Amino acid sequence: MAITVMVVDDQEMVRAGFTALLDAQPDLEVVGQAGDGAQAVELAAALKPDVILMDVRMPVLDGMAATKRILAGTRPGEPPRIVMLTTFDLDDYVYAALRAGASGFLLKHSTPDELAAAVRVVAAGDALLAPSVTRRLIEDLARSQPVVPITPAQLTPRETDVLRLVARGLSNRQIAAELVLAEQTVKTHVSNILTKLELRDRAQAVVYAYEAGVVVPGPRH
Repeated sequence: MAITVMVVDDQEMVRAGFTALLDAQPDLEVVGQAGDGAQAVELAAALKPDVILMDVRMPVLDGMAATKRILAGTRPGEPPRIVMLTTFDLDDYVYAALRAGASGFLLKHSTPDELAAAVRVVAAGDALLAPSVTRRLIEDLARSQPVVPITPAQLTPRETDVLRLVARGLSNRQIAAELVLAEQTVKTHVSNILTKLELRDRAQAVVYAYEAGVVVPGPRH
């Protein structure tokens, strides 16, 4: 079955463009569009899309507030995956949205292939965390907050190692190579981490790791 998508942006041209690009993919289907956050909350409840592309800055209700309302109004195990759309590399609203449960963010000038790939990635349960801009965003904001490094009592030493690598943007395959583990073992560790820390997905795991000081922001490259 096709992955269902909802596009939320206050600019009609942007909505139309994204819709055309996504509908051209055989495995993707745009089921709705909204021009502001309030409309997005209503449509999300009615349409229950798999993925929502959400603009950050909109009238009536911004993307961050809409994300919180949508995720708060869904049952456990049934929330849509929300990808924030922004024209800015660094945006406080995006960070707040990640903390609220968004699965990542995408720059509006991304290529059609990147847009389609982003939808598939989050629909599969992963997060858009590999791009350097995402790591820079989280590290910059983590630097501004005092953190006390801790080792979460709930996690085993190996799970803590995996969490550190997830926070650095590594995929399961890369983590498996780094720790000399089977990829399926890494997937199990990631699942256990999310369950034990009561986190929605890898995006929240990254935010948690930086805020808790499990990973200390490194120097700017």
